[in-house]
Amino acid sequence: MLKIALPNKGRLADDTRQLFGEAGLDIRATGDRALTASLGGEFTGLFVRAQDIPEFVADGAADAGVTGWDLVCESDRPLDTLLDLGFGRCRIVVAAREDSGIAALSDLKGTPRVATVFPRVAARFFASRGLAVDIAPMSGAAEIAPHLGIADVIVDITSTGSTLRVNGLREIETVLESSARLVTAAGPRDADRARALDELVTSLGSVLRARGKRYVMVNVPRARLEAVRGVLPGLNGPTVVDILDGDRMVAVHAVVEASALHRTVAELKRLGAEGILVTRIERLVP
Repeated sequence: MLKIALPNKGRLADDTRQLFGEAGLDIRATGDRALTASLGGEFTGLFVRAQDIPEFVADGAADAGVTGWDLVCESDRPLDTLLDLGFGRCRIVVAAREDSGIAALSDLKGTPRVATVFPRVAARFFASRGLAVDIAPMSGAAEIAPHLGIADVIVDITSTGSTLRVNGLREIETVLESSARLVTAAGPRDADRARALDELVTSLGSVLRARGKRYVMVNVPRARLEAVRGVLPGLNGPTVVDILDGDRMVAVHAVVEASALHRTVAELKRLGAEGILVTRIERLVP
């Protein structure tokens, strides 16, 4: 029974629960405050703070975990990414007061003081740029530090940058980009654990791959098949099936991007397509 560390609250927890549920790994807990839950089959979920998950996984208390890449980097623990889950996207950035005159790293003078909840990430970043700084670790609300005069710049997390702007700060440079990841401890794994983790990656990945895709089934004139192929390329080209209509029409099945569906349907109609059926895809395994 493999243990998977999962975030216990917040948007990251909600998105993780949804993904696991769509992958057939419904989280079955005995109550809202339960610390563990069955994920079905050979997995057990452990509910912990997202920032503690890198430690749990690196120390072997969990076989794998779901947490933000920013938290993995800050932990500085040896972890391998099994899968980028795509949600929880954000950035860690350097920001300064709008009226500070600091618009780029080159504007920093002397040994600037940096307030941050990511002291390890910040220290590595400035060291990589050859800049000496004084790191001031904070537990939260780093945005206030420049206004109180206790820091020249901050290194903080942002999704859209709106919170920084509201607090009179502007971004100077991106330190790293983050998203939710499925991670495991670095190093060799025994055959059974490796197999189970591979199956987990395949299951979650199939759901992620299906998102934003639609399955299109349509009858098209055989004479226009080459033109239809340009409209419905599919994964490896569309699937073409003969139908019982005297050989005039063929059925074509293909996977298309949902964002292009409106134009795709219009182009198919222009080519004489009939009986267009569009369905959602739950999983997609290449």
